[in-house]
Amino acid sequence: MRKDYPARRFTLSNGKGFIVYIKGRYIVSACALLFFQQAVASGMDCTKAASAVEKAICADKPLYEVDAQMGAAYRKLMNAAPAQAEVKNAQRQWLKERDRCGEEVSCLNQRYQDRLQVLHAQWIDAVAYKPDDIDKQVMEDLQQRIREMSKENPEFALERALDSLSTDDGETSFSGDPSDDNTYDQTLFPKSIPKGVTPNEWKALKASGLDADAEQGQANYSLIDLNGDGQRDLIVSTYTGGTGLFSFYETFRRDGERFTRRLAPYDPDASAGSSLFSTNDRGANQSAAWIKSHGRMYLAYRNGSYGVDQIYLLNPLKINSQIPTVTVQYDYKLIVPSNQYSEESSTSYVLDPVLRKTLIKALTQSGAGKPQQPSQHKGPLCPIPASGSGDDDYYSYGAGYYAVETVMDLPVFIDNECFIARLNNWFGSYSEKDGLPALLTLRKPGSQDPERGFSVNGRRHFMNVTTSIGKAEGGAEIF
Repeated sequence: MRKDYPARRFTLSNGKGFIVYIKGRYIVSACALLFFQQAVASGMDCTKAASAVEKAICADKPLYEVDAQMGAAYRKLMNAAPAQAEVKNAQRQWLKERDRCGEEVSCLNQRYQDRLQVLHAQWIDAVAYKPDDIDKQVMEDLQQRIREMSKENPEFALERALDSLSTDDGETSFSGDPSDDNTYDQTLFPKSIPKGVTPNEWKALKASGLDADAEQGQANYSLIDLNGDGQRDLIVSTYTGGTGLFSFYETFRRDGERFTRRLAPYDPDASAGSSLFSTNDRGANQSAAWIKSHGRMYLAYRNGSYGVDQIYLLNPLKINSQIPTVTVQYDYKLIVPSNQYSEESSTSYVLDPVLRKTLIKALTQSGAGKPQQPSQHKGPLCPIPASGSGDDDYYSYGAGYYAVETVMDLPVFIDNECFIARLNNWFGSYSEKDGLPALLTLRKPGSQDPERGFSVNGRRHFMNVTTSIGKAEGGAEIF
């Protein structure tokens, strides 16, 4: 059984540790702490501290450590940046700004955090893969393929287009061995050669130090040629759990007698915890598939929400920053099924026809099925009585919950009484059998009566597909 952990400490191959913190739908991983591994070793020489600022840094351990991170980040950028003079000048200017803080630790810490973000962004810009003409053509071809598929099947045009490009040629997959330690859901790198792995590949796998990746959780491994050089590369997927039930995926290039981590050419200190992408199984709608087009392999990473699917075409063995993206938009025909399910009694029941008609009418009039047109309603959803229990109670349904996506709040009038309703869904999750599952909950403003819930289903219809190149969102937003 999968367990949820709000925070976990992982051990790197060099013996140092890092902590992964779950924050709602997002996770702060080792990718956001690329420079920390060498921090203490590269810190300021406090025996030579002279100014008030330097002494304040040396007297505060967390501040000293972030100063060390700064040194590592600056050197890393200097090694990668084409215009080193500009980097040096910018760093000198920042030091002057830092020194204005004097001995104020909070001010110094903020200056460092802001500068680290800038250096990291500049480093990514310097080393990240830049999409070329072939990548752009692949993106445009996928867009056209989706348009063509929509003429025959406007409901599943995206899935049909991706399936037509999918590939698993020559792929071999195997799992890690179970661990004797039941504290965490964890596996160990296999002790014996798995079926389908050649002796040459097995020798390279054992020489690649993959134990650290296995220590992060339940690990699985796949061999497939990702760059067309005739040798199979490695994909390691690790389920780490946490609030969002996260899984992380990293790739390794076959490099002679071993497999080399994707980040190694850009960050020699890269170790376990880096990821090409991640998926969140609770609080997101994400998936990934290998596709091949114009002789190249891509990881088609899908991040969904209500009315929108975004497909990011990731280069599997590079750092991705500016990413070819295909965006598909839908609208929905929403219905309220006659057969409803009662959570309290675990039984089904037939919804009153008049109430069902009222709910469908409210959804239709609100335009909830057209997510590309958000509601412009600014006033209270229900009339505020003169003796109301507080105006705020009439403007929205209330606080949301990260594991579901709110579509909109709307009024529903039942027997001349106004109820505030909220339509939720699971980030556009969709299936051929059930379509879009959603939930409409109602509450009476100014009342302590329990809320009422009704299941809603929707069938989607393709509206438009566009392309762009830019930053990713969701689990592809690793950097």
